[in-house]
Amino acid sequence: MAKVDELTEMLRPAAEALGYEFLGIEYISQGKHSVLRIYIDHENGITVDDCASVSHQVSGILEVEDPISSQFNLEVSSPGLDRPLFTLAHFQQFIGHEMQVRCHVGVQGRRKFKGKLESVHGEQLKILVDNQEFLLEFGDIDRANLVADFS
Repeated sequence: MAKVDELTEMLRPAAEALGYEFLGIEYISQGKHSVLRIYIDHENGITVDDCASVSHQVSGILEVEDPISSQFNLEVSSPGLDRPLFTLAHFQQFIGHEMQVRCHVGVQGRRKFKGKLESVHGEQLKILVDNQEFLLEFGDIDRANLVADFS
C-alpha cells in the first residue's frame, strides 16, 4: 500500500496539470510482468490521445525518480463502465449504485460482496447484498468496482 500511496503522490500532479481527474493507481507486482496502471477521467470522456499524453508525462517522472526498481509496464486507462473506486469520495459519489467489493479480511465469514452501496458514514460503508446489510471498513477494502448497468 505504501508503494501505491508514494506513486499516487508523485504522479497525481502530472495528470491534473494536464486537466484530467486522477482517479487512482493499481500496481501489480509480478516480476518482469509487473503493471503500473493509472486511471484518469475527464468530463468530456477519455480518448487514446489523452492516455498517451498522460503516459508521456508520467514516463518522464518515473525515469527521473525511479521509484520502481524492477521492470514494469505502464498503462494509462479510462475508468470504463466497471469504474474502480479508490477513495471515500468515490464511494460517496456512487451511493445507490451496485458494486463489487473485495476485502483484505473477512466480514461475517466472507471477503467478496456484490450489492448496492446504501451509505457511507465516516470510514464505514453499508452495502446491501441479497437483502442482508454488511458494514465494511474502508481500510479493509482491497478492491472495489462499479457493476456495469446496461439497462
